[in-house]
Amino acid sequence: MTTTKRDAALAIMAKTGILESNYYPPILRLLWRMGVHLPLPHFVSFGRVALVSGGFFGPAWGALMWFAIWRHQMQPIAALAITLVIGVVFGLSMAAYYAYGRRKHKLPLWHELPDN
Repeated sequence: MTTTKRDAALAIMAKTGILESNYYPPILRLLWRMGVHLPLPHFVSFGRVALVSGGFFGPAWGALMWFAIWRHQMQPIAALAITLVIGVVFGLSMAAYYAYGRRKHKLPLWHELPDN
């Protein structure tokens, strides 16, 4: 990913009226500083946002719940099933949020942004 593409995306997003913390979240800034160059979420396809959001949130939330509460209350298979459902629901919710913003503000997908 080029910084030019990132700068173009940030310039587009600044004009939309969306809060900067929503389109340029702190975790994304941290990842970019660490060398992990991910596109801004509003410029990513529905499926990719759903997969990444749900894929990270579900297991993290499930592990937290397992060690905090569930290990004393339920079988591991039930905890895995709940974690899977929560991951899917969260992923689809985040994907719908970003897809709505992309459609509302007529934003292009990441690969459609200029490279130069």
